[in-house]
Amino acid sequence: MNKCDQCIVRQLSSLKALNKEEVIKLASSKTTYKIKKGEAIFEEGEVTNGVFCVKDGVGKLSKLSANGKDQIVKLVKSGELLGQRSMISNEPANLTAKAIADMEVCFIPKTEIINFFNTNNQFSLNMMQSVCEDLKESENEKIALVQKTVKQRLAETLLHLHDAFGEDTDKTLKVQLTREELAGIIGTATESCIRLLSDFNKLGLIELVGKKILLKDVRALKKLADN
Repeated sequence: MNKCDQCIVRQLSSLKALNKEEVIKLASSKTTYKIKKGEAIFEEGEVTNGVFCVKDGVGKLSKLSANGKDQIVKLVKSGELLGQRSMISNEPANLTAKAIADMEVCFIPKTEIINFFNTNNQFSLNMMQSVCEDLKESENEKIALVQKTVKQRLAETLLHLHDAFGEDTDKTLKVQLTREELAGIIGTATESCIRLLSDFNKLGLIELVGKKILLKDVRALKKLADN
């Protein structure tokens, strides 16, 4: 039929509720973009007028803090949709989406998504559930910032990077974040993050291979993250 029918985004997102005829409409309305590492898919405050399907690659959703630092809210990978909440609420994007590795994304116009909303109840329900899951994840992260130490949050983040994005051929984490980006995720200063990584390295929990990170003792990291 068309590539949209076999696409991982359709299999893993609210788009799986679309029927054959709707998938054909989707394929004819979408626009595909190649996003290079460091380039923005959309910026905070921008009106997106649709949703972006992540077909390949890894990106970050971030917000600029009052002191000018880039606070990473979430990492995204293939199979996810971006821009759902702002499209449904009819508001400008609250976050910036950037590629941290080369990406391929497809843009679906808002008009097409609204048509699916009006004609496919299961699609509407799936998308609302997806938005609610994002909100729940955001709430859990806020709770973790209050209830967990920086050391626990670092261990938890390293485990998440390993479980969600996997390993490279040399067994290091596939997703390579700068120390500043990693510090932004766990909510601490870059210097503190570097110090903690050095401590984890000395304890044998991880191994620092240049700028890469290898998890050596996953069980101990899990214990640290949970205690």
